[in-house]
Amino acid sequence: MKTLLLNFISKIDAFTEYTGKCISSLVIILVLLVGYDVSMRYLFNSGSIAIQELEWHLFSIIFLLGSAYTLKHNEHVRLDIFYNSKFMNETTRAWFDVLGTLLILLPFCLLIIVSAWPFVTQAYIHNETSPDPGGLSARWLIKSTIPLGFFMLLIQGVAEALKKLLSALDNN
Repeated sequence: MKTLLLNFISKIDAFTEYTGKCISSLVIILVLLVGYDVSMRYLFNSGSIAIQELEWHLFSIIFLLGSAYTLKHNEHVRLDIFYNSKFMNETTRAWFDVLGTLLILLPFCLLIIVSAWPFVTQAYIHNETSPDPGGLSARWLIKSTIPLGFFMLLIQGVAEALKKLLSALDNN
């Protein structure tokens, strides 16, 4: 059973690692795009609503789809005042992580996925576009990254909870 769980965890970790590295390449594209946008606006007095919206969309994609990668590498926000206190040993921290994941992270991810789905489908059905002249079309594409990002965070959360659970049980 433990081998099966470890195999499951490693597959999720590999998926998250791969997607995280792919998404990180978008940061370079975003920096180049912002540089282009600023240059065009301040040097040539020429701006583009579509470029500005694309910057926002890329930032959203990086943030939403990169959250699972951040969780995998333990770089997420937590209340360190308790977590790093001298009163918590490794086993207590592992149980703290398991309970936090099960009681807070996973229900929150499910809530966002369920709540965002109608938001995405309505944008698709109505072929929603930017309200700004010259803005981007197919707004459902960017909106679909909300449930996708939270699904990726959910599955990585499951993997992290299983890792911590196995660690806590091994330390007992």
